[in-house]
Amino acid sequence: MVAAAQEQPIGIFDSGVGGLTVLHALRDRLPDEDLLYLGDTARLPYGTKSEESVQRYASHAAGWLRQRGIKLLVVACNTASALALDALRAQLAPVPVIGVVEPGAQAAVALSHAHRHLVLATESTAARRAYTRAIHALDPVAKVEELGCSVFVALAEEGWSNGPVAAAAAAAYLGSVPERPAAERPDTAILGCTHFPLLREAIATVLGPDITIVDSASTTADAVVARLDELGLRKASAATGSLQLVATDSPARFATVGSAFLGERFTADDIELTDIHPLEIGAR
Repeated sequence: MVAAAQEQPIGIFDSGVGGLTVLHALRDRLPDEDLLYLGDTARLPYGTKSEESVQRYASHAAGWLRQRGIKLLVVACNTASALALDALRAQLAPVPVIGVVEPGAQAAVALSHAHRHLVLATESTAARRAYTRAIHALDPVAKVEELGCSVFVALAEEGWSNGPVAAAAAAAYLGSVPERPAAERPDTAILGCTHFPLLREAIATVLGPDITIVDSASTTADAVVARLDELGLRKASAATGSLQLVATDSPARFATVGSAFLGERFTADDIELTDIHPLEIGAR
């Protein structure tokens, strides 16, 4: 059974293209593994939807990936990780499920000496305070500030992740942080949105060298590697892994925006278009 599972792909899903930063990190860490990425672009963004809707959408995405035969699921969406992870773990058992919030929180706590953390996220993710709960589960005395930086999403999707516009946005959001007294300044900054690794350089320049950037995409990839090793699910073949990209709408837009997130050029012809929500008719 384990030998058969080793050859199955790792499934990854997000509401759109942001999770491709997680996919990029997975390809760097696990070049031999087959990867299947699903972007639920027909229903993005999940962050503006109700908790009930997010859980339903996430369940459909996870179920579709499981039908394709995956050995592990990565929920590369902060909103779905915050609202649906426990339900997805129950739904997919015994297939392991890893979200993006817990690995980022674990890395931040491990790296922090001052027990003060700044979480950079979308407005909706910051309002739900999932990172605060995850950090406090590991370090109850930690001080956590969650800051909504939704403009970063638009900049990443428009390809303006570097240059003066990105620098100005980072300064507007974060310019006062390094000016705080040392006793009030965070010593980690968690990139709590999968779009934000594209703006890492601009963010790090404003925050300065004393604040460690924690990239939830790379920390999630680390968690996947550890879980595969723990379960003996690493692919046995040394051949370069395959990549399948699937979207539920607008493959042309997915390709245009997603190429920057993945770090390589692809086109709409490289994307499978599918409907993963056949039971949604009539649902509120």
